[in-house]
Amino acid sequence: MKIHKLLFGGLVAVAAAAGVSSCTDEIAVGSEFLDKAPSGGTTKDSVFHNAEYTRQFVAGIYSLQYYGIPYRSSNDSPLSASYWKGKLDALTDIYQLHYTGAMLFDSYYGGTLTASTDGPIYGFTTENFWELIRSAYMLLENIDGVPGMEQSEKDRLSAECKCLIASTYFNMFKCYGGLPIVTGTFSGLDGSYNLPRASVDRTVRFMTGLLDEASSVLPWAYTGTAAQTETGRWTRAAAMALKCKIFQFAASPLFNSDQPYYGGSTEAERDSLVWYGSYRQDLWDSCRTACRQFFNEVAANGYYRMVMPTANTQEAYRYAFRYGYVNQASPEVVYSVRVTNSTHDSKYQGYTLMYGRNDRYAYTPTAEYVEMFPWRDGTPFDWNTDSVAGRLDTMFVKGDRVEGLQDLQNRVLTRDPRLYETVYVNGVPQQTNWTDGNATGDICENWVGGTDANQQPATENGFFATGFGNKKYVVGSCYDRQFPQWDVIRMSDMYLTYAEALLQADNDFDGALRYIDLVRSRVGMRGLVECNPDKNLTGDKNALLEELLRERACELGFENERYFDLIRYKRADIFEKHLHGLRIWRMQTDPTTGVRDTVTTMWTNGDKRTSANDPSAPGFYEPTDFEYERFPFNENWTRTAWTSGFDAKWYLFPFPQTEINKGYGLIQNPGW
Repeated sequence: MKIHKLLFGGLVAVAAAAGVSSCTDEIAVGSEFLDKAPSGGTTKDSVFHNAEYTRQFVAGIYSLQYYGIPYRSSNDSPLSASYWKGKLDALTDIYQLHYTGAMLFDSYYGGTLTASTDGPIYGFTTENFWELIRSAYMLLENIDGVPGMEQSEKDRLSAECKCLIASTYFNMFKCYGGLPIVTGTFSGLDGSYNLPRASVDRTVRFMTGLLDEASSVLPWAYTGTAAQTETGRWTRAAAMALKCKIFQFAASPLFNSDQPYYGGSTEAERDSLVWYGSYRQDLWDSCRTACRQFFNEVAANGYYRMVMPTANTQEAYRYAFRYGYVNQASPEVVYSVRVTNSTHDSKYQGYTLMYGRNDRYAYTPTAEYVEMFPWRDGTPFDWNTDSVAGRLDTMFVKGDRVEGLQDLQNRVLTRDPRLYETVYVNGVPQQTNWTDGNATGDICENWVGGTDANQQPATENGFFATGFGNKKYVVGSCYDRQFPQWDVIRMSDMYLTYAEALLQADNDFDGALRYIDLVRSRVGMRGLVECNPDKNLTGDKNALLEELLRERACELGFENERYFDLIRYKRADIFEKHLHGLRIWRMQTDPTTGVRDTVTTMWTNGDKRTSANDPSAPGFYEPTDFEYERFPFNENWTRTAWTSGFDAKWYLFPFPQTEINKGYGLIQNPGW
């Protein structure tokens, strides 16, 4: 008697439909990526007997990739795209989600997540992972018979599908550890079918093996006219870069240690499903070698590079950083994902601008995060030191008050230019010109009662609940009608990855510093050693690693990297840290009495207008006098890890208990 099992939450039943019917819509890549015009249902036979349908089928597989910015309210797969779920960045020390309606609030902050609940942010069966994998194997198994297609194109599309499988596995690997290795399509209805979890080692070898196979076939990059139609596809550069990222994660302490992260008594640990079984230095060697091979190819083939400023100005620094990550024509983006070209409701940018910074998008930067960004010359910002030195009033901007002119003149941004592209901070003009990086328009008023923050920092609610607002991927109306992309790998990330590999594999401090400083130089900052003479960054490995992780947070904010950095280094100490916001109080001195007092009123939409014709009025000039209150988040926003300690089970997510119960060999992660 056969026991009918449905693997991976309905993979077999629905993936065939998803992989054939919906994936054969007319979908273009490049600047028109995923411009869909549905063509109706199609069978597998008709798809693979038509070259154009086959190309559309592959484009449909691309549409199933993970896209890391919440952009919709639907509860359909993938659930991570819904703002009702939450984003991984909000589990770190650099962002806090101030929205109780999101699943993340109860499941993660409240610690209620179990293997039997709706599932984690990165759901094992809710992210189109298995639908993508099955569709990709369907292509690999059928493409040889497609008529009217050159063998070179068949080889390229097959290589792209191998990359799609490897990248999808890597997304799961970072959250779950060793995975069931699927090597083809299957019915899943055989009662004797068995698909156990593979070890961490085998899973890594499976992913990197696919990438090696693909790298030998794929073009290095799409340039010239091809870039207009083919950008967004997997390339040899992207495959080689992803291999570096896989080894970086695998070589890190979560999986690569003398001891397993949960004590060693669980079945998953005994079977090496969540670690290597011992520390292996060769993994860092493999990461370093993969990085070296990638950069050798960059040197030989060109095209990919970090976008550098055209002048030594704050505007040029900001523009280079912004263009580097957000523009689809950027040579810095090695690989990105686009799942829609909608110009209205399909990206974080559109929602935050058009719906008034709704609290559903209140991924508020923390004070801890803002303090990671150095001063503009690269020297560290330190709250206590700079407070004693009286530098807090100029910690974001400084300028001159000119008699008769309401706005601050000769405005200078005083911190790391990346801060102003990542966080809305007080006193900085909000509009940035797309062509040159100049900032214009009304300033951001983050003080209590200000035009932007209103009372949100006082009540700890809304988009400015921490006294700061998220600006990453929100680049102004100039980009509001552009197609969104989610950066998977950027050149700046690759330089920092190489730096980490050199440090961990060879104790090569000089090599690591060289690449870290290259990333810092893009925004005009001096080298780490020069700016931190008290930290022994040429001899203390842990000190340099801390600086490297901080640089990664500043460079790659809101891109999930901070979460996975803390996970792979098992940073329970940071997950347990009670986080803070910054209340800014506007101070005003009465010109008649000389009394200095708090003012909780707007300036742009308030005093600036009412005092416009009276330079003697206290509110005529742009506010520059403030008091600051660095406050811990109140009990409404407390995370369980802050009050009860961080449970190591959270390093990996739980598999759904329903999948465990199907009996095909899935073993639960430790602690769940």
